[in-house]
Amino acid sequence: MLGGTPGQSSSHSPEAPIPVINFEEEIADLFNKGKIRAPVHLYQGNENKIIEFFKRVKKNDWVFCSWRSHYQCLLKGVPKEEVKKEILSGRSISLCFPKYKIYSSALVGGSLPIAVGTALSLKLKNEKESMVYCFMGEMTSETGIAHECIKYSRNYNLPIHFIIEDNEKSVCTDTRNVWKLKKLSYEGKNDKFITFYSYKSKWPHAGAGKRIQF
Repeated sequence: MLGGTPGQSSSHSPEAPIPVINFEEEIADLFNKGKIRAPVHLYQGNENKIIEFFKRVKKNDWVFCSWRSHYQCLLKGVPKEEVKKEILSGRSISLCFPKYKIYSSALVGGSLPIAVGTALSLKLKNEKESMVYCFMGEMTSETGIAHECIKYSRNYNLPIHFIIEDNEKSVCTDTRNVWKLKKLSYEGKNDKFITFYSYKSKWPHAGAGKRIQF
């Protein structure tokens, strides 16, 4: 079962990846049929890793995402039909559900400083029962705003964890070619502040494989 009570622990989320995969396949089909008149960015191939990660996310935790956030919303407890309604309304790349403490931004790195600010607020208020989790792609992780946010969070020991998801795509080009790097800055990092993982997706950077005229 996808979704549930507001911000429920991900320990109640699906143990197998089939529900989230089916949801994403449904969105892909709707997009290719022209039912979604706005961009979509789909996940595929990382289901086991993201489900496993969400087992640590509690109902009081905050989650910040990029333009690709369908899985996170479902795993944070947002009901499937609520997520679908927002996507059909054209808000796939900026899904925000304050009631469930999950926010997305269509801007590259747009959610990062907000996530850090939220973590700073938690620390100043001494709210030790909450954490911030911030998702970004590997391309975003090479930007200045990402380096600054990660450095600031480390220096001030903020209650935040950054999850870098490497799908090897900076739009349509391999990220390492774009940045002329053999190894990305945080590649292989797995510590108190960073989780880095790689996956391969069958979907393009945007859309679901068909050219759709909005």
